[in-house]
Amino acid sequence: MSLLQLLIIAGIQGITEFIPISSSGHLVIIPHLFEWRDQGLIIDIAVHFGTLAAVIVYLWRDIWQMLARVTVLEKTHQTVRIEFIGQLLLATIPLFIVGALVYEFAFDTLRNKVVVGWATILFGILLYLSDKYTVTINRLEHMTWGKAFAIGLAQVFALIPGASRAGTTITMARWLGFERTEAVRFSMLLSIPAILAAGTLAFWDLLERDNYSAHLTEAIIVAFMAFLTALVSITILMRWLTWATFTPFVIYRVILGAAVLTWAYY
Repeated sequence: MSLLQLLIIAGIQGITEFIPISSSGHLVIIPHLFEWRDQGLIIDIAVHFGTLAAVIVYLWRDIWQMLARVTVLEKTHQTVRIEFIGQLLLATIPLFIVGALVYEFAFDTLRNKVVVGWATILFGILLYLSDKYTVTINRLEHMTWGKAFAIGLAQVFALIPGASRAGTTITMARWLGFERTEAVRFSMLLSIPAILAAGTLAFWDLLERDNYSAHLTEAIIVAFMAFLTALVSITILMRWLTWATFTPFVIYRVILGAAVLTWAYY
């Protein structure tokens, strides 16, 4: 793979992983658009672990609190109760179960332009409705087991390329009344076990192949670039959402989805 291709893949993944516009959808479209060969499993794993490192760096305080098992904290948006760890794990279970089935039986079937186009539009509209017509009353300290599980169920739809893991979880969190930045924060925390699980599953699949070691240098480069772009993307997004809405992302999704469908059908 050329350095340009590696940089574009890393940049797309880093920018889109935590923004509700679907990184998986973009990674399906990009090779078709430039007539590149598929980047392969090792590059997919590398960019996802690069973005995982970025979210860990950005949310290190929340993660440290969870690891330290802090139970009594001042009521601020950084509060992480001991039960919050369990809520994150509960929210991850539906994705583990359904994701394993999809990976085994329907992974390649979903990776096509028609699916990406329709999912990009439909889930974008749901994001718009949830962002515009819900009352914002909740912060992370108001998370309950039921709310966490509902967000986890919404995350299952992220298995559809174009739906967006960030988009589906943020949409459900907004329907449940969470502030925009808090919805994104929970979505990012939820991405940690999701990416770890998906990456581990893919890595074991990779170990069964003979030629993965030849691409280790490419994997290191693309992981580092994905880390840098994801860290910048997260920082900008969180500042943006202190005063703006998700509407620009919805507009982008509708335009992109319409373009992809036009491309697919005509």
